[in-house]
Parts: sequence; structure tokens; C-alpha cells
Amino acid sequence: MKKKVVLVQDNKDILDIMDEVLKEEGFDVTPSLSTEPLERIEEIEPDVVIVDDHIKGKKKGSQVIKELKSDPETEDVSAVLTSTSNNLPQQAEDCKADDYIEKPFDIDHMVDVVKKNA
Repeated sequence: MKKKVVLVQDNKDILDIMDEVLKEEGFDVTPSLSTEPLERIEEIEPDVVIVDDHIKGKKKGSQVIKELKSDPETEDVSAVLTSTSNNLPQQAEDCKADDYIEKPFDIDHMVDVVKKNA
């Protein structure tokens, strides 16, 4: 059975690249430029969510991950934070993300992180 990934990015080009690469690697991807799929997380039941810290909307990605991790229903879903921030390791730790991917990212590294957490 395919592992499911919810992919939330702020940049359409990056979203498309990550979506294509992960699909080629055999993942079932739900790509989005907003956090809308995360509102349906119990319906989608992803193995891992990848959230950019600078998504459009009221909340930062790190806040979204923090909320997922503090909800008993979703705390076991692996969460990966992505960002261009220099302080990403600390941000990821602060919001209880399971991992992080620094941008600009190396495709192979991104795939490894997702496989490790899915």
C-alpha cells in the first residue's frame, strides 16, 4: 500500500517539483498551496505531512505542526517542516516536528527525509 503524504508549500514551482518526485518514488501525494488538506487530515490519513513555514494564511507552518502534535488524534502523524530559515533546526524542534528540510533542498535528501518519516 502506498504511503500517503500531504504536501503544503507556498511556492507552486516547488510544490510541483516535490509532488512529481514523491509520486515517482511511489508516494500517494495530496499537494496544496494552502493548509486546506490538513483540515481533512482524519479523512486523508497521511503517513507524513510536509509543511512550509511560510504558507499563505493566518498561521505559520510551524504553528500548524505544533497544533497537529498537540492533538491526540493527529500527534502520531509524522510532520516535516520546510523553510529557507537559518534557524530551521531550532524551529522544527520548538514545534515538535519530526524532521525538517532546508530550502533550497537537494532532491535526494528530501526523498530520504520523507522515506525515513513515512
